[in-house]
Amino acid sequence: MITRVTTQMTMAAAQSRLQAGAAKVADLTDQATTLKAIRKPSDDPAGTATAMQVRKEQAQAAQHARNADDAVGWLATTDSALAGVSKVLGKVRDLTVQAANDVAMSPSARDAFVQELQGLKADLLSSANTKYGTRSVFAGSSPAAAAYAPDTTWAGSSAASVIRTIGSGDEVRVDTDGSAVFGTGDTSVFALLDDIVADLQAGTNVNPRLDEIDAAQVAVRSAQADVGVRHSAALSAQDALKSLSTTLEGRRSGVEDKALAQAVLDLQVQSTNYQAALAVTAKVLQPTLMDYLR
Repeated sequence: MITRVTTQMTMAAAQSRLQAGAAKVADLTDQATTLKAIRKPSDDPAGTATAMQVRKEQAQAAQHARNADDAVGWLATTDSALAGVSKVLGKVRDLTVQAANDVAMSPSARDAFVQELQGLKADLLSSANTKYGTRSVFAGSSPAAAAYAPDTTWAGSSAASVIRTIGSGDEVRVDTDGSAVFGTGDTSVFALLDDIVADLQAGTNVNPRLDEIDAAQVAVRSAQADVGVRHSAALSAQDALKSLSTTLEGRRSGVEDKALAQAVLDLQVQSTNYQAALAVTAKVLQPTLMDYLR
């Protein structure tokens, strides 16, 4: 069967092709303006699915990065506080050695030692109540406003740990058990300083207290080592997450974005093709007298 092709049919087909070409030019113009290869899911269904997965991974990595930043800040604060505690205990030991070697201590010298030791106790209490944000770093998992009350009672808790997730399956503990660093009750460093002061005031030789001070320093150094390991892990995770963020952004951009040079080239090619199609169609489909009469 022979189908009759009329001039009107030919013109309709040509018009349809020209409209498709104009739509393509408009689409490429939009791409060149926004530099987005995917502006709606129908542009590239497979690419859209990939982009959604990458964005999900980016959101997860961003949360891990925030957790790592928090862990680094928390543990750095703890490490700095422990360094201060170690320094104070060093001064306590020096003073105790001096007091133990002063066999003929005058009342004024004794009072000077007592005042300085009491000041160092206040420094220790201040360090023990160091905060990161609103949390006391030596309160363990407790949200208590202060790890140690003014009477040096520990208000923390070691029943659980404060954990930060810094990667898929990777966690780091950020809290520190203050009772293991400073002790509690009669075995705390605060009680030790009170005992040293009491010995001085009673005229008792304080030399035997040096072993207790050394034990307290060992506890602080142990805590420093533990915090240092956790801090190092958080720093490593922080660096790894920065690299991962860059990689994921590259993957997302490769799927969703369009290079400016490529966008301009595609637009120029399509514009040229469209103009050529207009010119050819205008020559092939010359209007006739019947077209005007219709």
